[in-house]
Amino acid sequence: MSNIRHALSVKREDDFAAWYQAVVSEADLAEESGVRGCMVIKPWGYGIWERIQRLMDDRIKATGHENCYFPIFIPLSNFEREADHVEGFAKEMAVVTHHRLIADGEGKLIPDPEAKLEEPLVVRPTSETIIGDAMSRWVQSWRDLPLLTNQWANVVRWEMRTRMFLRTSEFLWQEGHTAHANEDEAKEHTKRMLEVYRACAEDDLAMPVIAGEKPENERFPGAVETWSIEAMMQDGKALQAGTSHYLGTNFAEASNIRYQDKDGGQQLCHTTSWGVSTRLIGGVIMTHGDDDGLRVPPAIAPWQVVILPMLRDKPEDAALLAYCEELHAKIAGQSALGEKVRVLLDKKPGKAAAKRWDWVRKGAPVIIEVGGRDMEAGNVSLLRRDALWAENGKPDFATPSREDVAAGISAMLEEIQSGLFNDAENRREANITRGIESMEALTAFYAENTKFPGWVEVQWSKPTGDALEKVVEQLKALKLTIRNVPIGAEPADGACIFTEEPAVERIFVAKAY
Repeated sequence: MSNIRHALSVKREDDFAAWYQAVVSEADLAEESGVRGCMVIKPWGYGIWERIQRLMDDRIKATGHENCYFPIFIPLSNFEREADHVEGFAKEMAVVTHHRLIADGEGKLIPDPEAKLEEPLVVRPTSETIIGDAMSRWVQSWRDLPLLTNQWANVVRWEMRTRMFLRTSEFLWQEGHTAHANEDEAKEHTKRMLEVYRACAEDDLAMPVIAGEKPENERFPGAVETWSIEAMMQDGKALQAGTSHYLGTNFAEASNIRYQDKDGGQQLCHTTSWGVSTRLIGGVIMTHGDDDGLRVPPAIAPWQVVILPMLRDKPEDAALLAYCEELHAKIAGQSALGEKVRVLLDKKPGKAAAKRWDWVRKGAPVIIEVGGRDMEAGNVSLLRRDALWAENGKPDFATPSREDVAAGISAMLEEIQSGLFNDAENRREANITRGIESMEALTAFYAENTKFPGWVEVQWSKPTGDALEKVVEQLKALKLTIRNVPIGAEPADGACIFTEEPAVERIFVAKAY
């Protein structure tokens, strides 16, 4: 079907990075804000985030967590208590030093020297330290445990290289923080929340992921263990889509989070933290987008069905609108994926074809056009965003009756949801290479497969310290990183490709965002 005229001017195959930026713009997801590294999330993009937030929040609360909110400003001294933590974020911290501006006499505003803060305040890069302070007050006895909290907030990390949704100086996220009586309970909870992320990514975002443990060098600053879900994008690169951390007693000791046990003794709590962010929207774009724009999985689509009446500013428009309103009511009365179908009757003025392609680029799962002839025949013209083109290179419109559309919309949306997941999972499995048994072979593989090489599974001996640093430098030279040790992987049965010592587990290496 080479005669297709796609809705975007750039194709994934030609320039994946430029294609990504085109989708963000043409799908009306976000725009630059005028502040370096910060973006304006537009209604369609924020609507997708609201859907992710709603579904994720339901999953989090189902595990017993309660939402709360903590200040965006954190005293610098809070970070200084935990050396590893502050070192990990120091280069990204935005710091407030004054609380007032004054005019300099030349029409400009400058910080008032008399308004310097006694202690600088860090603009929240993450909240372990300030939530630790609260936990030290909230936890007194074993009866207060486990303490399960979550907050939805924004954070600031001063990034040097930014890309909308994937890496911005300010982004939106949720961060969960918990305190437990012992190591076993905290570790179990760390993995439970990782499973929440896996389920949300796969069931709601239709984005297949690999869940597993991060190597020592990839741990969250101050953590004992870090676990992640990793998704493969269409260019073969990995995207870390969520992380869950077992923090041991490191933060509890720094913040004095202790409890009185049943015998009257004082014990340090074991804590966890975990989070996902608006980076997930970037993952959805690069997992499901095509050369016509975004394709939004129905579970997270703000509007799952869009009805476009072909209005002509004539008296007969009233009958056409009435026909479409009846269709809207019939579809809105149906349920799919556990919720009422979200359907929009788009009455905005404009040519039908232009409006259709706007919604194609945005990725609405089902687009229904209705003209006078459709109304006379009792039909509609229906376009599925996951199957846009017919063999003849034209949009693949179906013409079901109005009644059949309403009766079949639930199954159609569920089919689109599962189809997007299956396509992405099959693509991922086709782009994982196994059986590479030496560093030379790994180097040769990535030298020969330069465009979209995918991931490679290798065996390793789990080196630590200087030995691990050597491995990291070897991979860095190839622009590769260790993604994670997948849960449920086949047992190791050979030698480590890095150290040539007996392997103890399997890992994925890949280029990554």
